[in-house]
Amino acid sequence: MTTGLGNLAPKYQRIAEELRREIRAGTLRPGDRLPAETALVARFKVSAPTIRQALGVLRAEGLVESRHGIGTFVKEDRRLERRSRDRYGRARSDQKLLTSHLRHDIVFAGREPASARVADAMGIQEGDEVITRRRVLYDKETSNPEEIGASYIPVEIAGNTFLEERQVVPKALFLCVEDFSGKKYHHARDQWVARSATPEEAATLGLAPGGQVVHVIHTASAADGTVLEVSESIWPADRITIIDEYPIAQEAELSDMPSEV
Repeated sequence: MTTGLGNLAPKYQRIAEELRREIRAGTLRPGDRLPAETALVARFKVSAPTIRQALGVLRAEGLVESRHGIGTFVKEDRRLERRSRDRYGRARSDQKLLTSHLRHDIVFAGREPASARVADAMGIQEGDEVITRRRVLYDKETSNPEEIGASYIPVEIAGNTFLEERQVVPKALFLCVEDFSGKKYHHARDQWVARSATPEEAATLGLAPGGQVVHVIHTASAADGTVLEVSESIWPADRITIIDEYPIAQEAELSDMPSEV
């Protein structure tokens, strides 16, 4: 059993990762029944409770569902996973778009006044010009809309470049911004909000009126504090799982912005 979690991870997590990889690769397709518990016990050489823990992880992630008396199946409508901390490193390695598994439709590219939210994140005045790239992302197989997105880049970085043109960029957008700015993305801040979709968002994403979305505002800065990009992503709340894995501090730490939940 080979996984990306390393040998220090609990066995059930390593098994979940192995099965998760097979689902993503299409070895186990939507609607497929997973091998019986006894077969998984024999394959991974672990106890039945360990297998049940692994399947519980996949159920919690929305990847599989158990049908009483029948077995465990890959969900037909499984959720997309976002692992924010892994995205930049993967794109630096393969030079692909951050969401290369989806089809990108660029619906606008050019200059527009910064909204209050974007201006606040960038440290500029509301109404100042920024380079904006708006997109809708679709499942490549079904053509179902999966995400509404937008990126906002300072004019001094992206002005008079191909980022003002309505074309899919040749590699991850942040790599293009790094090329133009001469600076590396160093720090990121994600602000997550769950809310009702606007009528326009509901129409684009195929939601019922009042449907719920998850909206993230992502601010990326260079080591010197320069804001290189502000981006927004909006997903139907019932189609996405947000996964954040990080080391847990072993010593007392103080934060300027403590958690309230």
